[in-house]
Amino acid sequence: MKRYLILIIIMLLPVSVSALTADEVMKKSQAAFLYQGRDFKARVTMKLISKGGQERVRELTMLRKNYGEAGGDQKYFMYFFRPADVKDMTFMVNKYPAKDDDRWLFVPAINMVRRIAAQDKSSSFVGSDFTYEDVSGRDIEDDTHTVVKEEKIGEKDSYVIKSAPKAQDADYSYKISWVDKASFLPLKEEYYDKRGELYRVFTADEVKDVKGFPTVTKRTMKNLQSGHRTESAFTKADYNIGTEDSLFSERFLKQPPKKWIE
Repeated sequence: MKRYLILIIIMLLPVSVSALTADEVMKKSQAAFLYQGRDFKARVTMKLISKGGQERVRELTMLRKNYGEAGGDQKYFMYFFRPADVKDMTFMVNKYPAKDDDRWLFVPAINMVRRIAAQDKSSSFVGSDFTYEDVSGRDIEDDTHTVVKEEKIGEKDSYVIKSAPKAQDADYSYKISWVDKASFLPLKEEYYDKRGELYRVFTADEVKDVKGFPTVTKRTMKNLQSGHRTESAFTKADYNIGTEDSLFSERFLKQPPKKWIE
């Protein structure tokens, strides 16, 4: 009788969920970090801090709209308020799965719209330690992902994932990501150069709930080789605001509608 009772208890226990694969973890992380809501808007303050502590500040509005499900097409639009050398500059991205993104930059000083070539995606974004690719994200399929281990980072349980580029176009040989098991947001990323040396580190410094979406509102990217770092803070963050499709066009790069950028 005791054996039957034990068997019944075992049968009534919840069935354990199989561990997620590395690809599944990274897809969930991409969805949580870059695709939440139908659209997104925030005022962004970027502090560019030299090794000696000198600061330069960039302030901009960023808008993003999804077209389809996580991992699908997206469009980004950014307008710069300050400093004077980048005021009225705009940046736009059309992001596609499985092919190169389209990127445009309007430079008011020369009154010219410049197309950002695909091979420039690893270049510095307006002098910061973030690259153009960091801004809109990298396709999951561009890398081979492996679960390294599971561990705590701070008080949060995380998956530790190694991602190695399949092609040679990336400026790093591999990346290690700590992904929060609860929110699937990236808590930390380490980038290793072609020699296998750590050279860039991303950290999610603050996570807040915005309309029910866990959102990284403060983040830092450090370049360990130069000693330079960029601290980025999001304020006035909001989701599902009804961003119009017409905003994401080349004609608005020079004169964006005030209602969307303020």
